[in-house]
Amino acid sequence: MRAFWQAWAQRWPLLVAALWWGAVTAWSFVAVPLLFAHFNNPAVAGGMAARLFEVQSWVSVAAALALLLWGRAQRGRGQAGDASWALLPWLLLGALAGLVQEFGVAQRILTARQTGGNLALWHGLGTLLVALQWLCALRSLWWLAGRGR
Repeated sequence: MRAFWQAWAQRWPLLVAALWWGAVTAWSFVAVPLLFAHFNNPAVAGGMAARLFEVQSWVSVAAALALLLWGRAQRGRGQAGDASWALLPWLLLGALAGLVQEFGVAQRILTARQTGGNLALWHGLGTLLVALQWLCALRSLWWLAGRGR
């Protein structure tokens, strides 16, 4: 049983990064396009997509925070050395992109038509933030997957 917990302690950060990247990939590039393809009403599809992006934002923040805390603990024990600093900007950027998407852009996308806002601008910015979260998750996953070599 002790071997299991030692393996878990070494591998959970990789699992977190994989789940982060997989969630962003599945929701952004599979589920949301399918919503718009299969619902005849863009308002219904948009509302459901907004819920998925809300969850995605919080997944990004939670995963980045968990990996930040792991990196801090590793540095405190002298186990990860300076290499874990390589993830720091990516984790901060991923969390920030999720927070900006959730609190700065999402509501503007949903209300742009009613308020006369620029839907294309806000949708483009939201897409950029999702892509940024995806890249940060991918960079974290890539780094953690190669760390055992």
